[in-house]
Amino acid sequence: MRISDIIRTKGKAVVTVPPDTDVRSLLTVLAENRIGAVVVSADGRAIEGIVSERDIVRALAARGAAVLSEPVSAIMTAEVQTCDPRQHVDELAAAMTLGRFRHMPVVTDDGGLDGIVSIGDVVKIRITELEVERDSLSSYIRTAAT
Repeated sequence: MRISDIIRTKGKAVVTVPPDTDVRSLLTVLAENRIGAVVVSADGRAIEGIVSERDIVRALAARGAAVLSEPVSAIMTAEVQTCDPRQHVDELAAAMTLGRFRHMPVVTDDGGLDGIVSIGDVVKIRITELEVERDSLSSYIRTAAT
């Protein structure tokens, strides 16, 4: 299965915030959208960074509550790993596991934001694949037994 299959099912909507958004406002965006990360982008298309719940926790532990007034650009990951919609989901899962992150923006050939995939999306697809495989094997066994 390809990443484009996930995006086709999930949709291309990506929550973004401008880099000057303060961390307190970011927390509101995460909570309202029930998500774990946002792409940092001034125009909603060019990726300037990504910031996750983990980034917030680490910044709070290092600098205390004052971080809530800082811009997200102060805590975001600026070197964002992205994926191509044509990549196989197994490649994405391997990259997420190796890099120890849970969200990866999907980009078009021109580098524009085309979606975002989470480890939860990957797990959901894998479970669906396993269920289809199980059902096929069960059907095969039932047919062979008769």
